Amino acid sequence: MAHEMVENPTESSDAALVNHLRRNEQLTVSQLAERMDVTATAVRQRLSRLMAEGIVERQSSPSGRGRPSHRYRLTDKGRRRSGGNFADLALALWHEVRSVQQPEVRRGLLQRLAKTMAEIYRPQVTGQSVTERMKSIKRLFAERNVPFSVDESGQLPVLTAEACPYPQLAEQDRSICAVERLLFSELLQDDVRLTECRLDGASCCTFETN
Repeated sequence: MAHEMVENPTESSDAALVNHLRRNEQLTVSQLAERMDVTATAVRQRLSRLMAEGIVERQSSPSGRGRPSHRYRLTDKGRRRSGGNFADLALALWHEVRSVQQPEVRRGLLQRLAKTMAEIYRPQVTGQSVTERMKSIKRLFAERNVPFSVDESGQLPVLTAEACPYPQLAEQDRSICAVERLLFSELLQDDVRLTECRLDGASCCTFETN
């Protein structure tokens, strides 16, 4: 029997809906309600929340003389967020990078990796000043549930990673910190220094321009 959702952490309940859409290209409210064993009202509430976040989108199709039928599917942003095995792939790829013995070859790989990531992120990083671009980076990582902050109190702005975007990789090899620094240099269009690092005992990782 269908029941209203009472789980407090909405993230887990939303994740269940997202997983159903990941396994099926498009689903209606009634199909989602049946698969999740909840009411249509509960599904609509979740869908409204996920559409507001840009995770899900609705498509309408004519249905005779009646009201159009609606189907829901993941957006590109939703598909990126729902991928569950990306961490495993990243760890495997990073292991291969670490296995390169020649320092120059390895350094070149890290630089190309940072440039490739920068090309992916660059359309979402806007602004004329370094501060504006730092704020874009903050918003970019917020979409990935990684909190950043921008401190404008000094002569130069400071970008702070309040949580590590790559915790498992950083635990294995701090070279990932170099990739992150190179990535921010590309996105900020300025040389960036890692002034504090969690791996050295600091509470956060901070990045400053020269």
